[in-house]
Order: sequence, then C-alpha cells, then structure tokens
Amino acid sequence: MEKRDIANKLFAQTRQDLLNAVGKLDDTHMSELLRIADAVDCSWAQCGKLMVCGNGGSASDAQHIVAELVGRFEEERQAFAAMALTVNSSTMTAVSNDYGFDFAFARQVEGLGGENDILLVISTSGNSANCIKAVESARKKGIICFGFLGRDGGALLELLDGAVVVPSNNTPRIQELHITMGHLLCQILEQWQQDKS
Repeated sequence: MEKRDIANKLFAQTRQDLLNAVGKLDDTHMSELLRIADAVDCSWAQCGKLMVCGNGGSASDAQHIVAELVGRFEEERQAFAAMALTVNSSTMTAVSNDYGFDFAFARQVEGLGGENDILLVISTSGNSANCIKAVESARKKGIICFGFLGRDGGALLELLDGAVVVPSNNTPRIQELHITMGHLLCQILEQWQQDKS
C-alpha cells in the first residue's frame, strides 16, 4: 500500500471514530460537566483551588486546562486558582522513589489540598493507580473529587462525586474529547466569572 493511501485510510478512520464519539455525547455529559463547573465555582468563592492530575497525555491535558484557567481562555480577567499536580519534577520523582509512583499525586493532595478545594483526575482508562490514590487522599481531607474518564469509567467512576466519561474505547479519541471538555469547562467558568463582575 502506498504511503499516501495509508495516510488517507488513517485520516478517514480517525475522522469517523471522532465523529462517532462526538455523536454519542448527550445531556448526561453536559450535566456532569455542569456539576464540575458548579463545584469549582463554589470552591473559588470560598478561596479554594482546583487541583488537576493525570498520566502521559492526561498529564498534558491537566497542565493545559490549568494554563487556560491561570492565564486566560478567551476573556481578560483575573487569574483563577488552579494547579496541575504533574509539573514539579523534584516532588514527583522524590515521592515516586520513596513511596512508589502510585503516591505521586496523593502526597501532593495530602500536603497542598484543603477542605474547600476540588480534585479533577484525568484517566482514559479510569484505572490509573496514582489517580485512585489521589482520590483516597483527597477524601481524608474532605475534598470533592471529579474525573474526566473514558471507556466504562473504570475503578475511578465509583470513587468520584461525578465524571464526564467519554463514550469511546479508543485512547486518542478519549484524549481529544477530554481536552474538548476541558476547554468547555474553562469557557463556562470564565463566562460565569465575567457575569459576576
């Protein structure tokens, strides 16, 4: 098969897979996203913050969402209180070395989290052990926990206060819709804050 034919086939398949996943998004997904947005909005009103974590591509998504909130998404406004638990390489490696990678986020939640905070875990499988441990750590501090998940939601689904579960089994498509949901979350929060000012 020619290189161009391979590329065309992959393009067509990717486009169809993405359209299929988007086509399965419904009011349930919007309701879950709204629950997350409302909780974050209430957290900020009480001087809390949003903590976000994930692995690999989901770590990048966590940082992307936080960058949009601390910087800006579309509107000029004050910075929002949000932090990615994926960015401090010294902390991540020290905790992983001393306690194991499963505790890379949990120790940060334990040390940095407060009762008015929100934890958002991002996991395409819903089974990331360090995200599960982060939720367990958050529960001990009374922190509300949400997720961006994929497939059937995995083990995390039962541990969270709510989750947007992308209707796909394909990791790249799940990640693409996670960042779409992340952008929508940022847009909703930004518009709500603009309406208050």
